Amino acid sequence: MMSVAERRALAAAEIHERTGIDEAMIDRLVRAFYARVRQDGMLGPIFAARIEDWEPHLQRMCAFWSSVALSTGRYQGQPVGKHVPLPVDGEHFDRWLALFEEVAAEICPPAAASHFVERARRIAESLELSVAASHGVLLGKGERFSWPVAEKTS
Repeated sequence: MMSVAERRALAAAEIHERTGIDEAMIDRLVRAFYARVRQDGMLGPIFAARIEDWEPHLQRMCAFWSSVALSTGRYQGQPVGKHVPLPVDGEHFDRWLALFEEVAAEICPPAAASHFVERARRIAESLELSVAASHGVLLGKGERFSWPVAEKTS
């Protein structure tokens, strides 16, 4: 019987063989994506208000995407808990996805970009559902979370 570590290594090898994704590609993607986020008019201020030292955040995000894209188990955090208190709604998740998809298409070969984007879409949907639920909003299929206009501008 294989250990968890052996199963993870086998999964990572299979994904790498199929997509070309490795830790170096994840590092390039994460760094390019967050460089774009930091300059974005919608997302940049949210991050700037919360992150002073970017390197630890980038390292966490590399571990996160290693876990998500390669099944390595490197990330041990709780992304829902980090996102629930943020002033974000469906528009923010759409922007995050648009930037992520742009960068993935620029940085990665098509099979890798598709692999990353498929997971990013599921992550964005899950986080949006969690943020909405934390504000007492239960989204139905196809519904999006949106702050009232007064709360968006304050």
